[in-house]
Amino acid sequence: MVDRVLLSAGLHNLDDCVSLALEHHLGIELMAFAYPHILDGHWEQVVDQYRTLLAPVDGSLTMHGPFFDMAPGSIDQRINQLTAERYQHALRIAATLGVPLVVFHANFLVSIRTDDYRRSWQERNVKFWSDMADYAHRLGVVIAIENMWEFDPYIISDVLRRVDHPNLRACLDVGHAHLFSQLPFEEWLAVLSPQIVHLHINNNPGDNDFHQSLHDGVLDYRHLLPKLRSLPNAPSMTLEMDRVSDMAASLDLLALGDS
Repeated sequence: MVDRVLLSAGLHNLDDCVSLALEHHLGIELMAFAYPHILDGHWEQVVDQYRTLLAPVDGSLTMHGPFFDMAPGSIDQRINQLTAERYQHALRIAATLGVPLVVFHANFLVSIRTDDYRRSWQERNVKFWSDMADYAHRLGVVIAIENMWEFDPYIISDVLRRVDHPNLRACLDVGHAHLFSQLPFEEWLAVLSPQIVHLHINNNPGDNDFHQSLHDGVLDYRHLLPKLRSLPNAPSMTLEMDRVSDMAASLDLLALGDS
């Protein structure tokens, strides 16, 4: 099978990402609209710029939504409303650019490990994401919730299962699952597999979330990739790395359409 591979295009490497994408028929995941200064600035000009730059890209497109200080389902309704407004803005931008999938973090407060917090967080997030999924549906966009510091896959899976909306799915970050959880990775796959539509893949030294080449770190992607490819929904996968050279160095492990 051919892997649907995307490159993580930040504020300073977009041109290089597009060049590499065009060379290998890859896609692009946009990071620009995750940043508050873009959303509060001349974002329309950025949209116009990106529309032109992305026009020749024939691979998949995704977008990373805002995550700095975001608290979906916050107990503070003013914070909750601000988060909803940020997310809705990002979804509208995605629809304008023809980007069909936007990634948001779950942002569960992992330092609070009481049953009461977990239950109340879930109730609030079922409501939050139900409304957001309806909003995304009207725009023709799918939301994928990404694990960050969550220590087990059920935190996200339970919300997705209860919302049960076709426009609300999961993005599994492989590095985060290994760094911030003590559960076997096979359990993450088993629990989230019906809902995973997208992956973030990179490597790390085992003690920090460095976004390194697939070859450079403690994760053995020769072992992991067959498991990821066996997921039922054949997810797209973003090489979420800071350096374009690391993305290019990782391509030999992937099955590309032009190879």
